[in-house]
Amino acid sequence: MYKKWKLYEPVPELAAFARKIGRDTTVAALLWHRGIRTREEAQLFLHPEQLPFCDPFQMRDMDKAVARIMRALEQGEHITVYGDYDVDGMTATSLLTRTLRKVGARVDFYIPDRMTEGYGLNRKALEAIAEHSDLLITVDCGIASVADVAAVQGASHLDIIITDHHLPGSALPPACAVLNPHRADCPYPDKDLAGVGVAFKLCQALDAKRRGAEWDGQSVFLDDLELVALGTVADIVPLRGENRRIVKQGMARMEATSLPGIAALVEVAGLKDKKITAGHLGFLLAPRLNAAGRIESARTGVALLTAEDRQTADKLALELDMLNTERREIEHKICETAEEELSGLDMAAEKAIVVAGKGWNPGVIGIAASRLVDKFYKPTIVLSIQEDGVCRGSCRSIEGLNMYEALSACKEHLLQFGGHAMAAGLSLREEELPAFREAFAAYAGAHLSEEDYEPKVSVEFEMMPEELTLDLVEELSLLEPYGMGNPKPYFGCRNVRGREAMAIGRDQTHLRFKLGTDEAPVTSLMWNRADLAPSVNRESLDIVYAPAINEWNGRRSLQCMVEDMSPAESERVFPDKELLRDVYRFLYGLQKMQGSIPFETAALAARFCQSFHHISLYTMGAALRIFQELGILRENLDENHYYLPPVQGKQGKMELEASPTYRRRKVI
Repeated sequence: MYKKWKLYEPVPELAAFARKIGRDTTVAALLWHRGIRTREEAQLFLHPEQLPFCDPFQMRDMDKAVARIMRALEQGEHITVYGDYDVDGMTATSLLTRTLRKVGARVDFYIPDRMTEGYGLNRKALEAIAEHSDLLITVDCGIASVADVAAVQGASHLDIIITDHHLPGSALPPACAVLNPHRADCPYPDKDLAGVGVAFKLCQALDAKRRGAEWDGQSVFLDDLELVALGTVADIVPLRGENRRIVKQGMARMEATSLPGIAALVEVAGLKDKKITAGHLGFLLAPRLNAAGRIESARTGVALLTAEDRQTADKLALELDMLNTERREIEHKICETAEEELSGLDMAAEKAIVVAGKGWNPGVIGIAASRLVDKFYKPTIVLSIQEDGVCRGSCRSIEGLNMYEALSACKEHLLQFGGHAMAAGLSLREEELPAFREAFAAYAGAHLSEEDYEPKVSVEFEMMPEELTLDLVEELSLLEPYGMGNPKPYFGCRNVRGREAMAIGRDQTHLRFKLGTDEAPVTSLMWNRADLAPSVNRESLDIVYAPAINEWNGRRSLQCMVEDMSPAESERVFPDKELLRDVYRFLYGLQKMQGSIPFETAALAARFCQSFHHISLYTMGAALRIFQELGILRENLDENHYYLPPVQGKQGKMELEASPTYRRRKVI
């Protein structure tokens, strides 16, 4: 599925802005695209370590929370930290537990089981904690638990402090303190903190109170900043303001961390002695921690992050690595089964995807939903049908459809639902599934246009790879860390030719080729797309890439990390009847000669070019789709190949109008 470029409008003030901030026009444009308008804003964005931390006592109830913790410390009371089973919750639990231990607290932690207890506070767990603990502090949860907090505090001696970053409801829990920057009455200026960020502000405030220090925004508590950075990136909050400083400084500390758990996690992820990036945190470290909460217990993740010695940490990190491998296998199986279920549908005509399977792991279905969105670019809901006949699911949306509002419109079919615009969770009875699927698809079809169903990629501006310089790419690195609110900048080049394309990597799954001129060649890499090598070597392409620097044996060279590749406009030829006959004859001959037809579309296009005439990857893909819709080309998923079944009816005649793709004559 090819992505449509979203280009920024030209900036008339760019030259003047670049002079004002003393930067190259390329960097100036990127800053402008991110809403930076002054020299001071640019300086703090590029050097977030200079940004003063906000005074934590600006957060409503912070004084109350610190006073209650100080009393617990003075009187030797027992404290329990109650967290969540995602990475934000695990890092917040670990941070606060470690901080309290350092100041001599009697402290333990509790994380609910994803499968049996679900998210947030629950009455049974609170009542059990009240039997041995005097003070409970939540992290990354609790803001919605109004009734549970009222009941437990009213029936026991347990005091509760809520720290959370999720949006509050109309009423707040009647806790002795509620720390949440989203409170309507909270004057704290930075509203984008993750759950671990709120816990970090509590630690800063507690440290300042214990030291009796005046707040200056710089000489402050920075312990375990690695944990705060990891949870912040994993929770996909905007990397602006305090979050930007937290992540940049926290990543730098990870490279020589004193935390045994972080060091073991970095090593098992293959990142030892490497410069850590936000991408590493989000795609290599966080999934290993998340695997604990998805497959077994998030307590393993907290045990790793709070480990006191490297031997224990190494053992736990290896355990999480194995769980992550298991998670990937489960995810792959769910996606494979879901795609088989969808294979009989005209996916171009479908408005939304709702798939369900008995016993699918509820901890993995959210990832599976994301994978299906990546492949089909439709609002997607993946449901696990439980033994009690209740379907529990995860939802992922696309730009243009508010998932929470969509579920609200279908609530007559649901037992429960919650979430936000792009992701949500729900439950419904199995017998309601057909009606819900129909209602959800109807809502999506009514609220999304044809253009909304086109996947898009943001391109800062067009630049040929040979125009890159080492100085420019080094200056671009000042924009890191990338994430929500500060996306990685991608450049685009149209109608270019690649050369020397080949498969690389241990499993020969990645693609390497050259762009640029003979005088200024630029090595380009694209992960997991080695199948495109034949097309790169013979077609004109539109390419979206991120510039980078490769360092090897003391040498530094430019390279392009390719994010998206699609046929140039000249290659997007929709097959007519005559061309379709040629392709069918080619496939027939291939099957007769070797007994099957390989799945790789690019390889098929290359072989067709050798036997007939030039055909692009786009054209071959369209032809294969048309043949599948007509039933004259089928997939053997067990042996991973296509085959042509025996011809039925009129010999040699294709009823092309029976193909939705052929009728639409549109980009696939």
